[in-house]
Amino acid sequence: MLAVRALSCRRGERLVFAGVEFALAPGGALVLRGTNGSGKSTLLRCLAGLLAPVAGAVLWNGRPAVVDAEAFRARLHYLGHLDGLKPALSARENLRFWQSLRGSADPALAERALDHFALAPLADLPALLLSAGQRRRLALARLLASPAPLWLLDEPNAALDEESHGRLGAALERHRAESGIVAVAAHGGFALPGAAVLPLDEFRPPPEAISTW
Repeated sequence: MLAVRALSCRRGERLVFAGVEFALAPGGALVLRGTNGSGKSTLLRCLAGLLAPVAGAVLWNGRPAVVDAEAFRARLHYLGHLDGLKPALSARENLRFWQSLRGSADPALAERALDHFALAPLADLPALLLSAGQRRRLALARLLASPAPLWLLDEPNAALDEESHGRLGAALERHRAESGIVAVAAHGGFALPGAAVLPLDEFRPPPEAISTW
């Protein structure tokens, strides 16, 4: 289970949100909503351990994630706005490289991930020759090539066409059916059936509090 208790985070010198709380059981999903600057990306970075909160805690199975931060990071995938690909490597090589970073070496999983996101015909092309949508699909394929129970996704549908939206939706559905947990930052056009919604604008601190933390 992933849980957040009274979480407050800064971005630079600005307190972005305060007092955020939620809990997600296996198979659970959360969609982060809010206006630009409400802290959707900041919250995902806090959950991923890339940004330290100024108050509160992120818990995994009831224990603070910071107690064993390395083990917690091994349980998650974080996909930010950037695709995080090596342009000189082929699509297949990018997946294999990502697997090696996570201590995995299953070529069959990499091939299935390429196939799921319709990248098998492009597997030997350097990433620099892929379109924006194809690069995004390759970034998403990492989720399948090296499984982890927690997915933290920042606008995962960016640059995707309608068919690729369906492939992403199928991957999310299967992950949750296998007891995975998902937290997604998204704008209005993204749907995740059965997901809870966290309206981050409601956790925006009052102006007088922003500079006092």
